[in-house]
Amino acid sequence: MKIVETYDIINPDLFTKNKILQEAWQQVESAVLATDWPHGSGSFTIYPESGKKSKQGNGVKPIKVPCMRFLQKFGWQVEKLPNVGSSVLKTGDLDALKRVENQFILFEWETGNISSSHRALNKLFLTMQETPTIGAFLVVPSDNLKVYLTDRIGNIGELRPYFKLWQNIPNIKGAMRIVVAEHDHTSFDVPKIPKGKDGMAPK
Repeated sequence: MKIVETYDIINPDLFTKNKILQEAWQQVESAVLATDWPHGSGSFTIYPESGKKSKQGNGVKPIKVPCMRFLQKFGWQVEKLPNVGSSVLKTGDLDALKRVENQFILFEWETGNISSSHRALNKLFLTMQETPTIGAFLVVPSDNLKVYLTDRIGNIGELRPYFKLWQNIPNIKGAMRIVVAEHDHTSFDVPKIPKGKDGMAPK
């Protein structure tokens, strides 16, 4: 998979000044770039069918599996997360979390619809206000990738109009980066990414 854009929404200077956050970004970047389909192929090739109609296009949840495994190798906690004492973030709410020197770094890979994306960002922002979080990352599909995925999947095109609003959220000391991911290739020779609970999709 490739990263086609990044957007630093809050406190962008931290990505150049904070060594812990710099290291976390290197790990996130490596994990996203290592995300492949079919799993084990070494690159991300998607079946080029629109997801507009029912039972067409590709699913979303299995996409992040290689990324999560990669982050685990770097010491990130996935799936079973500790309660960080926030009224917003509870155990299991985030895709991944890393704790360094009593500070948190948060990671989400969007697999829901656009409403889910807004909920995820609100959760991240509130958690950043309530906890010693130094950084957060949200991965979303590019405008080119979204057309092949489940219809109305959260995507960068529908988030961009809200950047100015989020950039003015008060009382956040950490940094927020939105990462835009895209497929490497298209081919009718690869299997579709399963939807729901079919095939390799998580239950």
